[in-house]
Amino acid sequence: QVQLVESGGGLVQPGGSLRLSCAASVSIFTYRSMGWYRQAPAQQRELVARYTSSGVTNYADSVKGRFTISRDNAKNTVYLQMNSLKPGDTAVYYCNAQSYYFNDFWGQGTQVTVSS
Repeated sequence: QVQLVESGGGLVQPGGSLRLSCAASVSIFTYRSMGWYRQAPAQQRELVARYTSSGVTNYADSVKGRFTISRDNAKNTVYLQMNSLKPGDTAVYYCNAQSYYFNDFWGQGTQVTVSS
């Protein structure tokens, strides 16, 4: 059973920064893609950023230039550095891994709240 454990959420003021971490129970090279999604209240879950096995990195337009996805292969961990946070970034952030059979695995989610 694949496990994804997120950490790093919290309350931050507008303009602040947070770094989310997602530790996987198996090598991140096991997955077709790995990244972050978010879901705000009464909204659909949306892609924030992800790596694909082909080397492509995708970002939502709303976070380009502010968020950066990175990874530590030795630690099987993917990070999301979030800078210049806005109230509109408030959501539960989920780590996602997709297998080569297009099965999706999700972490438990971590709350990010941007408020003064």
